Amino acid sequence: MTAYGDGEGTSEDDASYAVVIPTLGRPSLSACLRALADAGGPRPVRVVLVDDRPQAGGAPLPVDVPMSLRSVTTIVRGRARGPAAARNTGWRAAGRVPWIVFLDDDVVPGPTWGDDLALDLAGATYRTAGITARIRVPLPKDRRPTDWERNTAGLATARWITADMAYRREALEAVGGFDERFRRAFREDADLALRVLAAGWTLTAGARTTTHPVRPADRWISVRLQAGNADDVLMTRRHGRDWWSRADAPRGRRSRHLAVTGAAVAAVSCVLAGRHRAALAWGAAWLAGTAEFALARIGPGPRTRDEVITMTLTSVLIPPAATWHWLRGQVQHRATLPLSPYEAGEPPRAPREPVQERVRP
Repeated sequence: MTAYGDGEGTSEDDASYAVVIPTLGRPSLSACLRALADAGGPRPVRVVLVDDRPQAGGAPLPVDVPMSLRSVTTIVRGRARGPAAARNTGWRAAGRVPWIVFLDDDVVPGPTWGDDLALDLAGATYRTAGITARIRVPLPKDRRPTDWERNTAGLATARWITADMAYRREALEAVGGFDERFRRAFREDADLALRVLAAGWTLTAGARTTTHPVRPADRWISVRLQAGNADDVLMTRRHGRDWWSRADAPRGRRSRHLAVTGAAVAAVSCVLAGRHRAALAWGAAWLAGTAEFALARIGPGPRTRDEVITMTLTSVLIPPAATWHWLRGQVQHRATLPLSPYEAGEPPRAPREPVQERVRP
């Protein structure tokens, strides 16, 4: 653990908060901290940076902590088990502060973020477990957004996103924090929110604004993201088949991906069995499904040569990748039990009313 300051003198009033930022040491972390330092309003009583680099080798975290935050900033080592585990490490290291504000290391808090957060916290009731922020994703103004940019823009409407999410520490303790079986930055926020709601807490929308820039990504990012299909299986096991609607999450194209992949498998099987006419029919079905998927992704985009090539190649690979990870999730989480009322967590407790004693004259 590295501490820039001793963290003493922590205020314990109801509006005091700590900021927890899991990080892999990306350059955006310094920009995030600069924006946090420049934002007006009450300052965090502690900033916890969770160094979650898998092979840091003892090298210091590459970050420039602003002078105004150094006295309250602490760096702790994560376990390289993903953002859910890193956030658990962070909030448990933050001390007995009433509120924990989770930020991603690539977001930029707005100039009035501190004042807006203070208003958000002031409006909380004893049943309020968490308060969301308004996420803004800047997109190009001179062209249509790419598939990756549109994907990132979906964060602006995502419910309970932990890119900027304030949680009451008492609520985190009541439900046991994040479920560390979620190893990616995907669904861990929705899982926590659904467990908090099941325990009787409430979640509200705040007024503070945070910008989430579109980070650079290579051509194959959309294929790698299909690993989240396994997490969707875990969500269904834990929260039932209606969790999609309760979390306001888009269902995507899984059924179509399964159908397209099934057609490809059937075509190959028919070729191996010498059934060439059937192979042609199944191959045509696979080609039609793949072409429809590619065109659906190319249409809203800039339609540049590079984007068209990327969409064509990845549209071939995404259906089997999504199917593989969905099947992997079925096996990996086959023994997972549904969330029971006994493990949902402790409900919020109403504050005690002051005892008024009658004084006899």
